[in-house]
Amino acid sequence: MPITGRPVTVFDTTLRDGEQAPGISLRTKEKLEIAEQLARLGVDVLEAGFPITSPGDFEAVRAIADSVGTQAGGPVVAALARCHPDDVTRAADALKGARNGRIHVFLSTSEIHRTALLHGADEEAVLAQAVQAVRQALTYTDDVEFSPQDATRTDTRFLLRVVEAVAVAGATTVNIPDTVGYAVPHDFGTLVARVVERVGGADGPVAVSVHCHNDLGLAVANSLEAVRNGARQVEVAVNGIGERAGNCSLEEVVMALATRADLLGAVTRVNTPQLARTSRLVSTLTGYPVQFNKAVVGRNAFAHESGIHQHGVLADRLTYEIMRAEDVGVSGSQIVLGKHSGRRAFARQVNELGLSLSAEELARAFARFKDLADRKAEITDADVEAIVADEVYATADDPAFELVWLGVSASSDATPVATARIRRGLEGDVVTESCSGDGMVDAACGAIRRALGIDATLLAFNVAAVTPGIDALGDVTVQVAVDGWRTTGRGVSTDIVEASARAFLNALEKSVRLRQTAAPDVPTPRERPKGL
Repeated sequence: MPITGRPVTVFDTTLRDGEQAPGISLRTKEKLEIAEQLARLGVDVLEAGFPITSPGDFEAVRAIADSVGTQAGGPVVAALARCHPDDVTRAADALKGARNGRIHVFLSTSEIHRTALLHGADEEAVLAQAVQAVRQALTYTDDVEFSPQDATRTDTRFLLRVVEAVAVAGATTVNIPDTVGYAVPHDFGTLVARVVERVGGADGPVAVSVHCHNDLGLAVANSLEAVRNGARQVEVAVNGIGERAGNCSLEEVVMALATRADLLGAVTRVNTPQLARTSRLVSTLTGYPVQFNKAVVGRNAFAHESGIHQHGVLADRLTYEIMRAEDVGVSGSQIVLGKHSGRRAFARQVNELGLSLSAEELARAFARFKDLADRKAEITDADVEAIVADEVYATADDPAFELVWLGVSASSDATPVATARIRRGLEGDVVTESCSGDGMVDAACGAIRRALGIDATLLAFNVAAVTPGIDALGDVTVQVAVDGWRTTGRGVSTDIVEASARAFLNALEKSVRLRQTAAPDVPTPRERPKGL
């Protein structure tokens, strides 16, 4: 029986606020793949980026507007802009191709932000700037959202003046950001109720939205309390990624609304069986692993260790589960291919997984599949997803570097030594270097550093298995820093050292690409303007 209730708009900001997490740097191809999956998931609004921040971000927003943004019944494509004429114009230019585009303008309103970020601007100046930006945005689109940054630390009297003024100016959505995750549910719900009342009520022409950060672990709770108090939109990110402790988790708030519709009386149009696949794709392309005990999509979300729990679940899953695994798309990995599978079978499986590849990309992925099939007897759907992500989406069309060969020698009583052979560019020179290290992975990364002449610092290293079994693909993610640019790399292989080398090289590739494509006056990521 379909669940009924008050509709809540799901505004996804994975590609904008989510990408602001340290080390995440997605190429346009990767952003397009995520955007297409978010459309399949059924989000209502897709915030594609912050066009003024860099040429790359502008191109990604434009590409999404020109593709996903043209789909009938697809999501509204949004672009973020500060309350500055150049920002608004840049956002509008990026959104030109979309059937339905939204310009999302924001301006700091709290006293600490006005003092530190707006050179001590007074309340009247901030209010006037907000109204002017909304009016300018309305000359490009009739869908305009305004956010008073750091709303939860803003004087309530002034906050209510601002939201009323932008609503009168024509903003169609007023968003209340808990920018630093300061709010707690009871107070936040009360604040949202006052904002709803000030802009015309829960059923009025202006929708109230919330954008909650997770610094105190309360982003989902605050968002749900906001919905209870009249908010009609929640801003979320897949896997809860984002600045610092992250954003409100899309999958958690959606399933909370679905599971407790009896209490909350609100529903979304999200296609929940796509949640697990969306989570895996975002994790794979960002290099941010999903914790095992993550609600809804974590590996242990539907696992039971206790004997009492196991007995209950075998008798009736509802004894210890409040959601069905199939409702969120969680199922065991399915064996789909083997050593004797041909190109046609591989292509069919790629298509069934919802992955879009060109003929050249399919050829590269198939070659990698055949290499894996020689090492691993049974290839699962998760293996195929990992191969495609590693070989196609995580690799540039014109890669700066290629791992031609890697050799490592080690024993329990000798220092490991690695030799790496790296090709620079598609037709570039091949450089071979060796290096010793504290372990085989350290030696391999050292050899790559020497071959490329790049002074890179390894900040984080994580390894996981794609599937169970001793012959499983190893999935390695690393985070490196080069000249202030922090990037995340990913590599997969049945050999952990090779996977680590691929991940390290992938991170260096991204670092070089970022510096090459950035305009001369574009600051490093840590210096770029942040939103909400």
